Amino acid sequence: MSAVMSERLKALPPYLLAEINRQKTVAIDAGRDVIDFGVGDPAEPTHTFIIDQMIAALPKPENHKYPLGGGSPGFRRAIAEFVSRRYGVMLDPATQVLALIGSKEGIGHLPLAVVNPGETVLVPSPGYPAYRAATIFAGGEPYTVPLVAERGWLPDLDAIPADVRSNAKLMFLNYPNNPTGAVAERPFFERAVAFARENSVILAHDAAYNDMWLDDFRPPSVLQVDGATDVAIEFHSASKTFNMTGWRTGFVIGNADVIAALARIKANVDSGLFFAIQETTAAAYARADCPEVEQMRQGYRRRAELLSGGLRDLGFTAEPPRATFYVWAGVPGGTDSMTVCRRLLDEADIVGVPGVGFGPTGEGYVRFSVSVSDERIELAVERMRKLKW
Repeated sequence: MSAVMSERLKALPPYLLAEINRQKTVAIDAGRDVIDFGVGDPAEPTHTFIIDQMIAALPKPENHKYPLGGGSPGFRRAIAEFVSRRYGVMLDPATQVLALIGSKEGIGHLPLAVVNPGETVLVPSPGYPAYRAATIFAGGEPYTVPLVAERGWLPDLDAIPADVRSNAKLMFLNYPNNPTGAVAERPFFERAVAFARENSVILAHDAAYNDMWLDDFRPPSVLQVDGATDVAIEFHSASKTFNMTGWRTGFVIGNADVIAALARIKANVDSGLFFAIQETTAAAYARADCPEVEQMRQGYRRRAELLSGGLRDLGFTAEPPRATFYVWAGVPGGTDSMTVCRRLLDEADIVGVPGVGFGPTGEGYVRFSVSVSDERIELAVERMRKLKW
């Protein structure tokens, strides 16, 4: 048989999280007690009120039909109402809200909907690997936009060369940021919207962590900027907010033309989000400010402080994030991030994610997800104390 793998797959960089998961599995299968700070998957179960809603939704015969059309009217209205309450942004539920099978699915399909082969997509580094992969699948040309600590992990949009801007069709942003935990305030989004308008670029903001603030700063929506819906869309996910990673539910809001293009792609490759999950997701967002979610945030803040303090004692540079559940730690002694993570797993049975896996400017850092218990964090720090860097 001739080569099976397509050229577009060969063009993808290795997906580091998949390799890390493989190495972790090997260690666990060997009987080792692995503490996993790798994938951002909450350790706690889905909130009880959400499970109860799903139990109520499951017996309904109407929920077992093909969920075509990008979201039921009830789902779209519930999301529009949530956005109005949270951000003061008014949306047309019929044209500016689209149900997704998790926000990653929508991000993965977006370039297929709006990017022509050879057009440039502005991709942050460090950043979520799906932005680059989706660009390559669509035949686009990813252009790396560096994020650096000196700028608070915000891109210098004015430094993007004129020839790159002229060929750019799409720009990905992500705040609160994975992997750095950085946040963006409204003046930055105002500049980003102006940049998108000046250069006829679609601005796609990944707001998967917008409800995961850990202090008194509530992350804004890019759509709060005047005129943002002329150029921008925004992805949201229930995964982290409601401990629903396995449910695969989320939505995208904003520019109606971009959403219509994405909906057309989805109509050809999937049959929509299960109606019972839509109903449950709508109920979850109706209670987004519930005590359960606030208690979750407090837990992540405590764990982030615990881990970052322990890492600083060991020679890392680390501070608790203002949002997300990621501690972005600078490695000690100039060691590269792959070496640090390899030693953590081989010598301490600890999984972290090397920063270089998020792009070249992530080198020198390791991402730790604090979606583990306080006790496991304390044990991990004790294990790391035995290592010499």
